[in-house]
Amino acid sequence: MTALADKRPWLKSYRLGPYELQHSLKPYPELPLFEMLDRSAEAYPRSTAIEYFGLRIKYRELKEFADSLSCALATFGVKKGDKVATILPTCPQYIIANFAILKAGAVHVPCSILHKEGDLEYEINESGAVAVICLEEQLDKILAVKPKTKLKEIIVTSLLDYTPHQQEKQVASEGIHHFKNLIDDHYPLPPKVEINAREDLAYLAFTGGATGVPKGVMLTHFNRYANVMQSIPWTMSRLEKSIRGKASICIGVPLFHSYGDSTTLFAVYWGLRMILIQDPRDIDYIIKMLIEHRPFMAALVPTQLMKMREKELPRLPIQIFSGASYLPAEVRESISEKIKMPVSEGYGLTESSPTTHLDLTGFSKVTGFTAKQKYSIGLPIPDTDIKLIDEESGQECQPGKPGHMYIKGPQVMKGYWPNPGSGLIDGWLPTGDITRMDEDGYFYIVDRIKDMANISGYKVYTSTVDNILHQHPAVSMAAAIGIPDPQREGSERIKAFIVLKDEYTGRVTAEEIIEFCRDKCTSYAVPRYIEFRDNLPFTVTEKIYKKQLREEEIKKTSKGS
Repeated sequence: MTALADKRPWLKSYRLGPYELQHSLKPYPELPLFEMLDRSAEAYPRSTAIEYFGLRIKYRELKEFADSLSCALATFGVKKGDKVATILPTCPQYIIANFAILKAGAVHVPCSILHKEGDLEYEINESGAVAVICLEEQLDKILAVKPKTKLKEIIVTSLLDYTPHQQEKQVASEGIHHFKNLIDDHYPLPPKVEINAREDLAYLAFTGGATGVPKGVMLTHFNRYANVMQSIPWTMSRLEKSIRGKASICIGVPLFHSYGDSTTLFAVYWGLRMILIQDPRDIDYIIKMLIEHRPFMAALVPTQLMKMREKELPRLPIQIFSGASYLPAEVRESISEKIKMPVSEGYGLTESSPTTHLDLTGFSKVTGFTAKQKYSIGLPIPDTDIKLIDEESGQECQPGKPGHMYIKGPQVMKGYWPNPGSGLIDGWLPTGDITRMDEDGYFYIVDRIKDMANISGYKVYTSTVDNILHQHPAVSMAAAIGIPDPQREGSERIKAFIVLKDEYTGRVTAEEIIEFCRDKCTSYAVPRYIEFRDNLPFTVTEKIYKKQLREEEIKKTSKGS
């Protein structure tokens, strides 16, 4: 164990308060993902699975809905290996559709509800999807792209479905079917399909649209099942009896994103009540749900927490979990102080199902034994190996030195569609993130490789500048980027975009912000330019969209402005 601990120093930190956690979860079950729902429906048939705008769906009902829709898909000719796309926001229909697709032996292709017609055409065409499940509002887009794809069947639903304001039964037309009608009209008897969990795909999720041409990530049933077990069920294993089948979780992130989808899988695996937040930007509603329901956990993203810290928050005995992007320490501390509970953080990618790291120091609070909290992305989860590579030398970095993070584990994708193994290097997944590891095995994000700025040959990690900017009392949100230096070809300068807190609007100058940074940054990392904005651009998963900010600046430069 000593040699193993030397190679994987994080193993010595596998503790939840006073409890030691398992170092490995092998062997992982080779089961289809939908077994999670079947088992919870059998164990907790009358327990609420989904709560959505006051309507509650029990686990027995959730299984029956998924079984009926699966039967409908089979009658359309959807068979094992076929791709079925969804274009749905956070709503019960997404969860029902997900399990129905898997029960049919098909592969789920989750698409963003914000996609334009061209984006949808690309993902539906690239995946070869034969059916799509979408909101009524998306129908015109789908009809426009259908002739250019392999789509045969379109299933539509309304946001009012599965709410107290459900609509009357809708009349179907050729090739267009209504979600609730199909469930009502088909017996809950899914087709019998043999699933090879290690080889058969469960998801084909497209990622990379914010940084380049989207790539289809091939995730097997085994990848996703293993990752569910590696995540919260592992960290909370000592508390399982008091949580499983009893607790609730508030999901404030889009379900079509891997973070949101994986949260639903964990919730179903443990028979939890899922409180769904349809609009992730409605911060007041999120706070209202947290106060009313007091869930044991809430899955949120950093920008939501940035907005929440400007609100009045009572003491809340809730484990808030942040993921999907970098969380400034200042924001984390502010929320923790308000609710009197630590905020935990994690890390992952679509390509890793998605979780690879979890912060145990935050989770330790729920045991009543408070460890000193580290503001990091956490420890590698069980059976996950990490190596940090120096991009210039190609050699592994020494502890404490930042490097490009590579990941290997049972949750790592099969490859990019359609070629198994593509995107991996000898089974290792390059993440594109620069991280460092401390002596306890905790990892810290330094920057995205694509977000690093080159200032006269010096590397500047813009996320470090972001963190410093968030320490200023007037700053609500901030994003630093590198922009071309007009005086030095190939070099950049730092520009920061800032949203001020309401009470500081018009009272803080760019010079004050720059002077604040001079005391905390190396000289070449101090922002040269500050631009105050009312808001910043976000990706669909509520990440600050630095790529768009850079493109806007380059466009200005090319026009000579």
